[in-house]
Amino acid sequence: MGADAKILIVGAGGLGVPAASALARAGVRQLGLIDPDPIELSNLPRQVLYTTDDIGVAKVDALARRLKRQFADIEVETYAAEFDADNAAELVARYDFIIDATDNPTAKFLINDTCIAARRPFVYAGVIGLTGQAMTVIPGQTACLRCLFEEEPDEAEAASCRDAGIIGPVAGAIGEAEAAEALRVLRGATPTLAGRILTLDSSRELRVRVAEVSAREGCACGASRAARRTDDALSQRNERI
Repeated sequence: MGADAKILIVGAGGLGVPAASALARAGVRQLGLIDPDPIELSNLPRQVLYTTDDIGVAKVDALARRLKRQFADIEVETYAAEFDADNAAELVARYDFIIDATDNPTAKFLINDTCIAARRPFVYAGVIGLTGQAMTVIPGQTACLRCLFEEEPDEAEAASCRDAGIIGPVAGAIGEAEAAEALRVLRGATPTLAGRILTLDSSRELRVRVAEVSAREGCACGASRAARRTDDALSQRNERI
């Protein structure tokens, strides 16, 4: 990947706004934004690129305008729609890296499954209240979302998570971390969070933890099989030595 690489951001809210802004500042010039929602007054405290003049406007359109105003050479494709089973495969195929910036658990698992099938790297993230997480997935090589959670939460659990809300600075930090992971992949570097999960907890004193995530045996992503082949190869090499 290089300067012409394209990044799709799924969600143009608390995670997507800081991620898009960070990527544009870093020189990424081809972005895609997908989000079905218009801007509401309640969005403004944590989605800082929007203003009261944007209320009622589709988030993707308002964000694209802000980015183009700051960066004249940026190209932004907008989709004022839900990321769903009807468009997921087509959208993922158009882009080189996917950023999960949605608050919808169903969409998160759909991003995971579609990217695994298309062999597209992506970064998962989630924020609830004062806590946020992020993890990068390299399909077939590192653990995926279903290695952590085999099944997506039911509607009651998902609704409970949405009702908990998010704190703007936590979402901003996680969104920036997602952008940093995308940039590492675009530059050919190993992403810091590939096979690892970052947890930021500001519920008391600020705590940041990065933990290794093992691929789950039998997961359809195939990362456990790849890890096993690597271990076997290393074992055979050591035996020869």
